[in-house]
Amino acid sequence: MPIVKFLLIENLHRVRTGSLLTLLLFSFLSTLQAQKISEEFVDKAETLVQLRSKTYESLDGELSSEKRDTTLLRYFADLSEKNEYLEGKSYALNMLGMKYRNISQYDKAVKLHEQALKVSEEAGNTDFRILSLNMLGVVYRRTDAIKTALDFHQKALELAEQVEDPSHHIKRSINVSLNGIGNLYQTLEQYDLAILQFRRALKLEEELGNKLGLAINHQNIGHCLEEKGDLEAALENYRKSLAYNEEIGSDIGRVICKNSLAQIYLKQDMPYLALVLLEPLMDESKKIGDLSMASVIYINSGWAHTKLGEYQEAEDHIMEGLQMAQNRNIPSTILYGYEKMSDLENAKGDFKSAYEFYKKADEYDKQISSATNLRYMNDVIIKYENDKKNNQIAVLAKENEIVRLRLKKNQTTLLVSALIVGLISSILYILYRQYQSKNEKRVLTLEQQMLRSQMNPHFLFNSLNSIKLYIINNEQKNAVHYLNKFSKLVRKILEASSLKEIPLAEELGTMELYMNIENIRFSNEIDFKIEVEEGINIDNIKIPSLTLQPFLENSLWHGLSPKEGEKKIQINVKHKDRGHVTIEIVDNGVGRTMAELNKENRVLKKKSLGIRITKERLANFAKDYQNKFDVDILDLFDENGDPIGTKVVLDIPTI
Repeated sequence: MPIVKFLLIENLHRVRTGSLLTLLLFSFLSTLQAQKISEEFVDKAETLVQLRSKTYESLDGELSSEKRDTTLLRYFADLSEKNEYLEGKSYALNMLGMKYRNISQYDKAVKLHEQALKVSEEAGNTDFRILSLNMLGVVYRRTDAIKTALDFHQKALELAEQVEDPSHHIKRSINVSLNGIGNLYQTLEQYDLAILQFRRALKLEEELGNKLGLAINHQNIGHCLEEKGDLEAALENYRKSLAYNEEIGSDIGRVICKNSLAQIYLKQDMPYLALVLLEPLMDESKKIGDLSMASVIYINSGWAHTKLGEYQEAEDHIMEGLQMAQNRNIPSTILYGYEKMSDLENAKGDFKSAYEFYKKADEYDKQISSATNLRYMNDVIIKYENDKKNNQIAVLAKENEIVRLRLKKNQTTLLVSALIVGLISSILYILYRQYQSKNEKRVLTLEQQMLRSQMNPHFLFNSLNSIKLYIINNEQKNAVHYLNKFSKLVRKILEASSLKEIPLAEELGTMELYMNIENIRFSNEIDFKIEVEEGINIDNIKIPSLTLQPFLENSLWHGLSPKEGEKKIQINVKHKDRGHVTIEIVDNGVGRTMAELNKENRVLKKKSLGIRITKERLANFAKDYQNKFDVDILDLFDENGDPIGTKVVLDIPTI
């Protein structure tokens, strides 16, 4: 923001009365300055939009001096959108996202990078698509969203490695992806694998002569060596990184390196030396605006004061760093802060407080390193490493082929090998397609069976008969009312049958319509209710369409139909745990034992088929989630052991 405009805004907050002349003066100066800047930039922006460059490098070269100004970037994004210049819009959105990321406003950064990715896909531009994927990976990595970050970096790397004759920017993007994947290996404490990725990126950065990339990779290698306990080797890499950052004049790079050096000094019991580095960094990191880094620096300063026995200063610094991390929701730094507070309380002799902070740290550690998360990550890592090994094998095979061709030997063997590989590949592909086809056919069959089970002729015939009875009795209002409900229900069933999953709110609405129609045949004797536990957003929970109907039908015709007196069915939606929501269908019918005696064989088969189809559909639905589904049917008894109804419990996965 220009200084004149900044002063104007400040004065707007201070002006109350009697300063109109001053306000007009500042407004006039601000307008002059804004016009001067806008004229210079507008010409450049309009020229770029007319040229419509397709590459990141050309745009970045022209806008390198303006890409730190969010006002100019937003202007360029709007101008590009107005003129349908998709590459320009994607560039501006990504630069804005990076700006917000570097000041720890991660939610805004994610939204901007997602918009940039969508625009790059519309443009069909691989260059900007790779950039957007990598930038999303970096933001999610900063917030410890490991799985999501790895997905984005891998997609970017796969795209970049497929580009023939890659540009300088594509090569840089490969390094960014490798660096990001290496950082994720660090999170999993697989430091040797991480170092391999960083050294590979380091070699490529040396070829490109990119000093920023060299600084970043030396910093990352130093961190891995530090975690492995090789402090001297870590110091050497941190110092190399600092030297590169000094050379390119990177303020944030200097802050990161000096903090890492101070951390080593703390581990080597040199707190005075650590504080010499850390104390200036506290203000510097705040000025830069990277609160994720500032929070760690404050916590490390507190650690140094703890070692020096200066407990009040230690607590002030650690708590301030912890507050920053909590405000920005940075789980790994919050965990780090709690650990250092536990160490501080332990040094003070307050073992109860030390234990409380230890428990908080342990809770965050479990949150960050959940078993499901690690299992998913390890599976992806193994797949990634296998792919890389296969690529290496393919490269070696090509080299051997060249040698054999040069020597004109073993041509027959080579031909036979190629035929065998092709045959095996063809067989595997055919088997895979057959499996895929069978699976698709099975899913389609389930959906068709499901639709037949919802739209059975008896239900349609009886519902229309009930409406016809209203017409015969000249109850036009009731006839129209229930005919509307019946048509709406049929429409919803037909629409839902084409969808794999729908919001729980829509499913509950459909079931309410179904019960209204069925209740006609019970002379509206059934008391039907739906209760949703507070705090559950049923619009965000997904469920296979028409899942609940077979269970409601069972309750109606096998539980309540033979029963005399009060008849009730209630659907309860409750929290179960972080990964599930529970749906209960409770009736006060005759119970399953009596129902078995009353059923006819034909009805039995129909009921069993409906529930079996529903369970298979739920199993297919749960494949897209980390957690599994569960279905239980429970008999309810009173205190004398007499049956008082049935409860169906469905555990639906949400993550």
